Amino acid sequence: MPSAAPADLPAAIDQLERFYGPPPAPFPGTAFELVLFENVAYLADDARRREAFEQLVRTVGTRPEPILAAAQEQLVAVAGRGILPGTFAAKLREVARIAFEEFGGDLDAALSGSPAAAKKALRRFPGIGEPAAEKILLTTGRAASLAPDSNALRVLVRLGWVEEAKAYAATYRAAVNLGEEQLGQDLEALLRAHQLLRRHGQELCKRSAPLCERCPLAGVCATGLRSRESA
Repeated sequence: MPSAAPADLPAAIDQLERFYGPPPAPFPGTAFELVLFENVAYLADDARRREAFEQLVRTVGTRPEPILAAAQEQLVAVAGRGILPGTFAAKLREVARIAFEEFGGDLDAALSGSPAAAKKALRRFPGIGEPAAEKILLTTGRAASLAPDSNALRVLVRLGWVEEAKAYAATYRAAVNLGEEQLGQDLEALLRAHQLLRRHGQELCKRSAPLCERCPLAGVCATGLRSRESA
């Protein structure tokens, strides 16, 4: 049975941590590796994406120069953990080219300026829109933002704490604002919330057939309460 309902986002995150346990350290570590991770296996789940990244580490490396020098079949084999391996092998090479030609092979150094400049630099890469850029900056400790992915965003909308707008970008920005209002500029708290909300959206608060009967937040979920009232 779900326990007492949390009153706000920090309390909800505490409750999710009691349910799932503390989130693991982010993987991988550097900003460039995180850009690679976003492009390494298209439409793969977390486990297959990690396998693809680890294969890239073993067979090619995660510096721009060896990726640029790699044989096409090596990159296709890595990207084969997802769909469209040829397309995403090309994206891995393009990520390396941009890092090498535009940032001197050292993306971490290029992100040492303001968060706005760092976000602009990250958005030069394929597969990196504003949410992914903000997630990378959060994960590497460079900027404080909740940076919710689609799983986390779905949780916040279903809870009734974020209104779903017609445009995804507007819904996303409302969730970022919620994180700022309730968690401030606390990087550790924001990263913890990002990870736990994402996991909850993946495991219980799924897009279809959510497992509401097991949800630790069921007592405060606006969607779940409406569903029970209409039953």
